[in-house]
Amino acid sequence: MEPNLETVNDYLVSVFNDILTIEESELQKSQFKDLSIKEMHTIEAISMYKKKTMSEVAKELSITVGTLTVAVNNLVKKGYVERIRSEDDRRVVKLGLTKKGKLLYRVHQHFHREMVKNVLVNMDSAEEQALLKALKNLHDYLQGYK
Repeated sequence: MEPNLETVNDYLVSVFNDILTIEESELQKSQFKDLSIKEMHTIEAISMYKKKTMSEVAKELSITVGTLTVAVNNLVKKGYVERIRSEDDRRVVKLGLTKKGKLLYRVHQHFHREMVKNVLVNMDSAEEQALLKALKNLHDYLQGYK
């Protein structure tokens, strides 16, 4: 690998691992210590703002509906998620967050916002645009694997 490629790769691997480790650590120190990282990311995919079907959430997480069903059952038992039947079609079930789930969602979003603010601190507009372009390139590349 060329020197810059190796350095960029090292940073990407390190940042990815650090984010997961820190999220796990912070979760275990919080009032939400009954959750795993995967459960937290399931709650993030369910979202606070739009009720989604199991299929929509499973697709977003790149897992099967069966795998999601097990996760959702646990999150319902723990009081973070609720199943909501459609008024129009009782066969349609959407997922929503309970008050406890919404609180976790907001705490998790705050962590991410603070992280992004710290990445952008002291960057001028051109540097921000360069970072956005690089991240978009990475995102587009990774989408090819889905």
